Amino acid sequence: MNTNFSRLIGILALAAQAQSARAELKWEQTSVDLRPGFNDKQAVAHFNYENVGNTPVHFKSVHASCGCTTAQTQNEQVAPGQKGEITATFNIGGRTGTQVKTVTVQTDDPERSSIVLTLKAVITPLLEFQPTLVYWQNGEEPKPKIITAKANKDAAIKKLDVSSSTPDFTAKVDPGSAPNEFRISVQPRDTTKAVYATLTIKPDSPANTGNMFSAAARVMPPTPATKSTLSTIRHDLATPAATAASPSQ
Repeated sequence: MNTNFSRLIGILALAAQAQSARAELKWEQTSVDLRPGFNDKQAVAHFNYENVGNTPVHFKSVHASCGCTTAQTQNEQVAPGQKGEITATFNIGGRTGTQVKTVTVQTDDPERSSIVLTLKAVITPLLEFQPTLVYWQNGEEPKPKIITAKANKDAAIKKLDVSSSTPDFTAKVDPGSAPNEFRISVQPRDTTKAVYATLTIKPDSPANTGNMFSAAARVMPPTPATKSTLSTIRHDLATPAATAASPSQ
């Protein structure tokens, strides 16, 4: 009886010791939203952690989701009570829009051995266009159509220069209805023939390094005759003309 009791006490002691001897990384945040400035080349996220357990935590691997992102940790081992961070650096390059990059972290933390850190960067381009193509149906009245250009507020764009790749279209630029907005009015000279043109748009901005943008204008070709239209034409050609009515007696 005493032997069994002693064994039970030993098991409980070992269980208590195992429970008290634990490693655990607590993350301040696992997702970071960034809005890089217009001239920024990189977006950098900091993921802070702390070992709230009482045994060391070891990093096994820190792996970014793509080649445009790098990640590194300050320490290979995190002692109890120690704080640190993993830094994720996203190289922006020519990318625009919402970019989501992840970093997968593997540790020997028994509670959470794998964690995914997320970096989201919203990158506003120098110019945004709506729409990027204006077109006219064949034979449509050649009235101007509008492309709205919205400029990045940090770019200080004062004007846009627009040119057409063919003389079949003309384009002029006026201020838009909102700040940092321009209205590009595009007009075809003739809509009786199919034609396509590229509109080259160059912003006048101290922040621009010679970048040019493109939109398009098009006059559509004539609509092909449908099968029903062809059948009607063939029927009319095959049907003899009606005989003129005889004059009244």
